[in-house]
Amino acid sequence: MPIMKNLFFVLLLLSAGIIISSCNNQSKSTSESEKIEAVEKSGTEYTSAYVCPMHCKGSGSEEAGSCPVCNMDYVANADHKSDGHMHDEESNHDGHNH
Repeated sequence: MPIMKNLFFVLLLLSAGIIISSCNNQSKSTSESEKIEAVEKSGTEYTSAYVCPMHCKGSGSEEAGSCPVCNMDYVANADHKSDGHMHDEESNHDGHNH
């Protein structure tokens, strides 16, 4: 009987360790993917006045037209800023002037 108690205790500790370590790994990959997504959204396919609905790499224009990659008509970018860059709602102009 003491062997069963010891075995149960060891398995319980092992399971807890696996659960704790897997939870920590998930938060790191989420923050890494958020960083990658933020970098990816800085291209012309996101920042131009007119963008492809599919956000094809290299697409986007300051004039209406169609995407050179998928041939879809560009749509007006509601987030486009006439000063040439975009900000999140929480962002401010710290670090640059205009």
